[in-house]
Amino acid sequence: MSTGQLTPGFDIGQAAARLREAYRGGPIAPLSGTSPEATLDDAYAVQAANTEHWLGEGRVLVGAKIGLTAKTVQKQLGVDQPDFGALFADMAVDDGDVVATGRLLQPKVEAEIAFVLARDPDPSRLTTAELINCVDYALPAIEIVDSRIADWKIGIVDTVADNASAGLFVLGTTPTPLTGLDMRLAGMVLEVDGDPVSFGAGAACLGNPLHALGWLVRKMAQVGRPLRAGDVVLAGALGPMAAVSPGQRVEVRIEGLGSVRVRFGERASA
Repeated sequence: MSTGQLTPGFDIGQAAARLREAYRGGPIAPLSGTSPEATLDDAYAVQAANTEHWLGEGRVLVGAKIGLTAKTVQKQLGVDQPDFGALFADMAVDDGDVVATGRLLQPKVEAEIAFVLARDPDPSRLTTAELINCVDYALPAIEIVDSRIADWKIGIVDTVADNASAGLFVLGTTPTPLTGLDMRLAGMVLEVDGDPVSFGAGAACLGNPLHALGWLVRKMAQVGRPLRAGDVVLAGALGPMAAVSPGQRVEVRIEGLGSVRVRFGERASA
């Protein structure tokens, strides 16, 4: 669902179809290059069109993800706010499981805090207390981001249209209530094959992952897809994303929340 004025002449359906085909046929040229007139509103309309297409095919929404929570990345892409994408049930990977080679096109990994909602948040009264009370628990998470755009040469239109570059996600298995948890100061380390490659803290997510959650609650209500009890929210990266290759193991540890891990399958030999 678009949040504003669409550009005359920009073909929403065609752009959506091109991105869907990329899942099977491989990365495509950036939309921002082939359709330079496209705006952020057009990009969200493309994302919404594909969300509706996938729901029609039987996929099940289980929540939403926030992207671009770091000010440095926002500046790089020329925007002043985060973006969002849909999470589907078939994107979930069990803690410690193996992601088969070929399931994704050009994956990278990010360490995040995930929230699971206990009840429907009320967008009209989003105090910190309301946000805390609507969260059932938090978990450490690995977001496996992916891009259907060749070589990750993305602008804001490209990543938003491409479901905020969503791929898969892995949740830890030890729920932690928010009571006594200072997520702003929660330190993070992301390791690939035992080597630390990314560091960060909760403050990277708009100053606090709860702030990111509040932004998403408001935004999803505005676009007609309000968050509900039981939804999973990926609240944004705690540090820089890291590249991964077939056969590698990834582990994320977040202070106060524990750890979560995933492995990538070996590439088949020629």
